[in-house]
This record gives sequence, structure tokens and C-alpha cells, in this order.
Amino acid sequence: MKVVKPSEVAHEPAASALFTGNPVTRQNVFQPNDGTNLNLGIVSFSAGSRNKFHKHTSDQILIVTEGTGVVATDNEEATVTEGDIIIIPAGENHWHGAPGATPMAHITVTAKGSQTEQTEK
Repeated sequence: MKVVKPSEVAHEPAASALFTGNPVTRQNVFQPNDGTNLNLGIVSFSAGSRNKFHKHTSDQILIVTEGTGVVATDNEEATVTEGDIIIIPAGENHWHGAPGATPMAHITVTAKGSQTEQTEK
């Protein structure tokens, strides 16, 4: 068993071409060599930030932990708030973040080894 306290996990800048807008940070709750079969992190979007359209090779689960944001696919867009749980099937083109005036944070879960393909320039 492993107990992780998010308050004790460092916030690191999410410095990647996948993100656009204002600063985004990530807390890597499980590191790649922690012996789990999951990738799990907490991503904090400041107001006016989001990730670009992308898709994963595994399903993705998002659990909104604070604020208000948006999750969008090629066909729909949903406003999400604290407590909402979103399931994005493998291969579905999507983006998520806080493109409006409020910040948003979520836990993200994918299968270990899942690959991300950015589809928006």
C-alpha cells in the first residue's frame, strides 16, 4: 500500500508544446518506476490555459478537484466542476483545461505506457 498526500507532492511546470495559454503545473503522484500499472498526476490549469487537442492510446479518467473548466471532443464541449468525473475512451480526440476566467485542477489517470499524440498545432 502507498499513501500519497497531494500537499507533499511538488508542483512542476508543465513545460510542453501540448499546453497553451497561461501557466500550467503538474504534480506527478506516481513516478514511472513506482511499480503501479497507472499513470496518475494532478494537473492545475490557471485561468486562460488548456491543453491542445490530443488523444491517448489508453482510456483516460479525469477527476475535477477544484474550479471550473471545459472538456471538449471533436463533437461536444462540456463545462466541468469540482467532483465531476470524465471518462475519455482511448483514441478519442479531445482537450481539457480552464480556457475561461477561472482556474481548474484535475486528477488524470491513464494506463502505464499510454502514449499521447498531440493533434492540434
